[in-house]
Amino acid sequence: MVLLLIRTYFPDGTNGKLESEGRFICYTIELPWHDNGKGVSCIPEGEYLLRRRYSVKFQWHIEVVDVENRSSILFHPANNAQKELRGCIAPVTKVSGAGLGFQSRQAFFKVKHLVYKALERKETVSLIIQSNPSTPLNDDKVEK
Repeated sequence: MVLLLIRTYFPDGTNGKLESEGRFICYTIELPWHDNGKGVSCIPEGEYLLRRRYSVKFQWHIEVVDVENRSSILFHPANNAQKELRGCIAPVTKVSGAGLGFQSRQAFFKVKHLVYKALERKETVSLIIQSNPSTPLNDDKVEK
């Protein structure tokens, strides 16, 4: 299973659209791009493997594996990237602004269900992250 995350970058946050096999799953919110800085930036564009992970704080969730210079990058519920994320990806049902959304828990359970079903079938689940072609990441669009 391949998930495709198409991002749009803003100075205050990153918004995305998550899909699989051309079908929309949900929107996403993340921190803005700050050169992959730990705790302050979304992760770099690229391809990553996903796996199940458990923590006391988030219970069962999804981990993004082998992110360069980063660890514990997760998919988990959050509605405000600046206040609730430290580099992770939050699925949301609706986007309300740059790095802001609504009904994250509902969207997260939808993503988790799809990913866990694929993993139960012994499928490899990967995430491809790329820029929205109309708003590519570049230094002109990112606040430093």
